[in-house]
Amino acid sequence: MEPIKNRYDFVILYDVENGNPNGDPDAGNMPRIDPESGFGLVTDVCLKRKIRNYVETVKEGIPGYRIYVKDGVPLNRSDKEACEYIGVEADKIKDAKKKDDNLDEKLRDFMCRNFYDIRTFGAVMTTFVKSALNCGQVRGPVQLGFSRSIDPILPQEVTITRVAITKESDAENKGTEMGRKYIVPYALYRCEGYISANLARKTTSFSEDDLALLWEAIINMFENDRSAARGKMAVRELIVFKHDSELGNAPAHKLFEQVKVEKKAGVASPRAYADYVVKVEDDKLPQGVTCTRMV
Repeated sequence: MEPIKNRYDFVILYDVENGNPNGDPDAGNMPRIDPESGFGLVTDVCLKRKIRNYVETVKEGIPGYRIYVKDGVPLNRSDKEACEYIGVEADKIKDAKKKDDNLDEKLRDFMCRNFYDIRTFGAVMTTFVKSALNCGQVRGPVQLGFSRSIDPILPQEVTITRVAITKESDAENKGTEMGRKYIVPYALYRCEGYISANLARKTTSFSEDDLALLWEAIINMFENDRSAARGKMAVRELIVFKHDSELGNAPAHKLFEQVKVEKKAGVASPRAYADYVVKVEDDKLPQGVTCTRMV
């Protein structure tokens, strides 16, 4: 398929209610937070996981839409498939590259053609068997930044009880055990992303069909990935800026500044999406850029 020809920049607004959108393992799995400002954070990796899970669910078994980074599948197992395809044994790949200058490109093309997440986000495909098994490094055309909450958050620690006792010796002395969960009562998060048509053309061949699937996955990324720990999460806005050229017609930060998220008058502590107003000043867009609100 032909790679995309236009650059895109986009903003995702999503919220959480009574849940933990992204636990921090260095802080007892409490919601990630900027300790200086109090704003909540969600990593790019967290959202990419949900996009991968959605694609794997809706495109299961369809060639070209496999997922490289997934649970229970060692990366070098997928790397070896690329070696088998080009007819080189995995433990002899280092010597084979000395004889074929195009071997790296052949390996990369196989991985991009077969794995949607490599075609989209890129990947570091370097593992080790007996010698270096290296399918190269791919910088993907789609990049996400960290999400940040619109307002500071106040995580709450909720004590819970369970009737199941862990140890046989404890069963005689107690009928319940205590536990804890961290939640954010309510928060609206903003994530900004970028799509490079230049990298799509030069490296991964990320296509218009891939782009349509990406938008679909972003809009629905929480719908098939529910968890009691994450509470109620929903994508509220997907605002897409499309450039009419490959390299773009305006700096991304200038476009992001056109998206304003403000609390409604009289709201001190938002507890629902309805407490906010989202405005896009599309009348101030530079020439050659169009804006679409997809949600």
